[in-house]
Amino acid sequence: MQKAISRFAPSPTGYIHIGNIRSAIYPYLLAKKTGGKFILRIEDTDQARFVSGATDLILETLKWLGLDWDEGPEVGGEHGPYFQSQRKELYQKYALALMKKGRAYADPTPSEKIDEYRKSDNEKKIPFLYRNHRPSDSELEKLSKNWTEGTPIRFRSDPKPRSWHDEVMGDLSAGPEVQDDIILIKKDGLPTYNFAHIIDDFEMKVTHVMRGVEYLSSTPNYLALYEALDFPIPKFVSLPHILAPTGNKKLGKRDGAKSVTEYRADGVLPEALLNYLACLGWNDGTEKEIYSKAELIDAFSLDRVQNSGARFDEVKISWYNGQWIRKLVAEEGIDAFYPRTLEFWGEEAKNFPDEYKKKVLGIIFDRLKVLSDLREMTAYFFVAPAINLDLVLGNKFLKKLSETELASLLELSVSELEKIPEENWNAETLQNTLNSLLEKSGKKPAELFSLIRLALSFAPFSPALNLTLEVLGRETSLARLRAVKIAILSDQQ
Repeated sequence: MQKAISRFAPSPTGYIHIGNIRSAIYPYLLAKKTGGKFILRIEDTDQARFVSGATDLILETLKWLGLDWDEGPEVGGEHGPYFQSQRKELYQKYALALMKKGRAYADPTPSEKIDEYRKSDNEKKIPFLYRNHRPSDSELEKLSKNWTEGTPIRFRSDPKPRSWHDEVMGDLSAGPEVQDDIILIKKDGLPTYNFAHIIDDFEMKVTHVMRGVEYLSSTPNYLALYEALDFPIPKFVSLPHILAPTGNKKLGKRDGAKSVTEYRADGVLPEALLNYLACLGWNDGTEKEIYSKAELIDAFSLDRVQNSGARFDEVKISWYNGQWIRKLVAEEGIDAFYPRTLEFWGEEAKNFPDEYKKKVLGIIFDRLKVLSDLREMTAYFFVAPAINLDLVLGNKFLKKLSETELASLLELSVSELEKIPEENWNAETLQNTLNSLLEKSGKKPAELFSLIRLALSFAPFSPALNLTLEVLGRETSLARLRAVKIAILSDQQ
């Protein structure tokens, strides 16, 4: 198998969208699968859109997901620098070489004049192509000889039929009508993406160029540049869009997709997000859904990347995350998993010891979808919940019982649970006592246990009752049951 050299080349223009990250995951998996290299390159030549701090966010996000790069910022490598803004002279060198060959030219035409050309072509109902308005050869020769930074450089296209193979999309072709004199070097002396990425990929010996399908329409121009520069053509891998949940358009922020930072803040685990995004448009032909990073690397192949868009599903991310929470707890244990939860506990848990919070985590982790659920799901373990008799009296299992019956059941529960000494207050003894209470009360589990559970938590759901009692402790449990009994009796008066 050929050792693949792949790259992820984001622009530091803002938050990291999940579509951006999937464009990093597949190159990473391919490089690691083949024993090749994964390069990180920052494409920061669009200074107008540059956002301060965005580069740090890119690096931190990749580290968080475990997508370690072999060459790039903070790592170094033989093909640096890895910021395009620091490679300006290299791009100009290649552009000047193209000018010398007659395949590029300096073009000082102002944008207002170009707009006139475009308007004129639109009025004639013909496609606007700048090459149809290219200055005369004599003008081009004069301009190019005296080129100085500040004047854009354009490629002199050689329109003809182009054919190529895409590892995902198959054999493709395009006619000369889509090829034009594209800008190589901008007025500020920096290159356009269309030029810079070709130079960088060649210099960095990239073998597989992975990017979104939106670049397919530009491929004929890229092929013309490869030809003019005498560069070998790498393998093209076009990744279909991640689609909105409706399936009829490319996913955008308005469709519910959040940045990777927001998913992280919600308590989505990096293992889960990596797993979900890798499987969003790829599968290994099996029914398997849960993959570790190592398993993804082992299973990944380009021929299993689908050539149509995959629908984004927020619910599925939560499902993956729940699966990964349970998987990691099972593999590592609560003590090892607990540090991942530190920033997600509610304010009421702030002054409680770690050992107590670990006990709480140990009985509720299997109900978590995202770690931020901890705040709402565990509050009653740290502060007594407000007594809400409507929840008790309106419960589907309890509403047929009178308030007198409910108070009596709570009194019976307290009297039996009181018999358990502090040293025996454990899950096994508590379950035996609860079973005994069922016999003495003559009630169904759904009735008796729902009443005790609500009196303890006033939460829509809680862990197994004996575990909840054990973690809350003897005094707290008995005090809450007594308080609700008193509230019910007071309500009768």
